[in-house]
Amino acid sequence: MITKEQIKRNIIQILAITEKNYKISIRYKFSLVFSYVSPLISFIFPFIIMGSLFSFQENYGPWNAENYVIYIFIGYNILLLERIMHNLSSQFLSEKYWLTLQAIMIAPFNRFNLLLGYVLSHIIEIIFPFSIFIILCYIFFPISLLTIIMILFLMGCLLLSFSGLGFIIAVYNISNENIAQIVNFCLSMFLLFSCLSYPYEIFPSYIQFFVNKNPIYYLIDIVRLTWLENDIFFTLTNHPIHFLILIIFLFLLPTSGIYIFNYIFKKYGITGY
Repeated sequence: MITKEQIKRNIIQILAITEKNYKISIRYKFSLVFSYVSPLISFIFPFIIMGSLFSFQENYGPWNAENYVIYIFIGYNILLLERIMHNLSSQFLSEKYWLTLQAIMIAPFNRFNLLLGYVLSHIIEIIFPFSIFIILCYIFFPISLLTIIMILFLMGCLLLSFSGLGFIIAVYNISNENIAQIVNFCLSMFLLFSCLSYPYEIFPSYIQFFVNKNPIYYLIDIVRLTWLENDIFFTLTNHPIHFLILIIFLFLLPTSGIYIFNYIFKKYGITGY
């Protein structure tokens, strides 16, 4: 049974990691601002292209000229969440070259507390642009309070899932940077076939085949469908596979990320500096 002292110690560990990571991130203010702007830039051309296509065809699935802005704004917020993968790996890599990583690894930190500390610091980093685009989504396409709470829950699940993937990249940055590049490339392919910028219906059937095999597509799509349909029960009953994959990955990715991190680090240690 977990005691009050253990809970207090876990909270202190999480807050310590959060404070350290946040202070490091705000040291590089231009990089932080650029991390807000660069995802937005990546949606400019999809927005222009889809605007032209909607003049020839009114709908692509549930998306049309009136609600596609929601597609873009939610995509931007998902990219903000996805950046935790790169932040985790780059911070561990920096710690390795600063020769401070050993102190973190031998410190009496629970690895799950370490992950939660990175998650919490990332939330603090992105809370301002994230909130702005949630508000913009609501202005363009109002939804109920219950749906907003559900959207925030789903995005929290996404963030935890991405953090587990980030831990896997991070440990390879510590132990074998060549493999880290391969893992990064594979994750980039998953994101490429996740319909992050363009609706599923715009792609030819051979591309849709790969999209259908991509679990990240379902994680992202359920957030957009929940907002668009604005009826949690309707969304749950009509897209059960989406929710099933979400729940599986919510538990699988953080736990497997920590397990792989511990296994690889214990086996190979810190190499390559």
